[in-house]
Amino acid sequence: MYEQFNSQFMALGKNFADATMKAQGLALESFERIAGLQLKAIENRLTATTAFWSEASEVRDFDGAKAIWPKGVQLAKESAEKAYSTSQEVLGVTLKTNEALGSLIKGSLEATNETVAKQVSAVKKAASGK
Repeated sequence: MYEQFNSQFMALGKNFADATMKAQGLALESFERIAGLQLKAIENRLTATTAFWSEASEVRDFDGAKAIWPKGVQLAKESAEKAYSTSQEVLGVTLKTNEALGSLIKGSLEATNETVAKQVSAVKKAASGK
């Protein structure tokens, strides 16, 4: 009787450990993708900003400032658009990860429920047979 009890807990513990490792792997993959997206966006914007400020540092008069003003506005617009685009991509990755984690949890709970139900049935049969 105690061996069945111990084997139940061992099986449940193994299922829990497996599910935890899979969840950790999914979370780390998601983190890598999100970090990659954000680093690429930062690198892109830093390059554009550096080029703009390089050009802006050469401005010496009002006409030069008037000429560079539209480029500054364009840089701000592109930066805002890129930030929005990156946030949408990050949201997409997060949603996919959450769906995968939800499926993993659902599968784990179903497997655990099935294991417990089998063990309960076996115990009932053993108890009624005595």
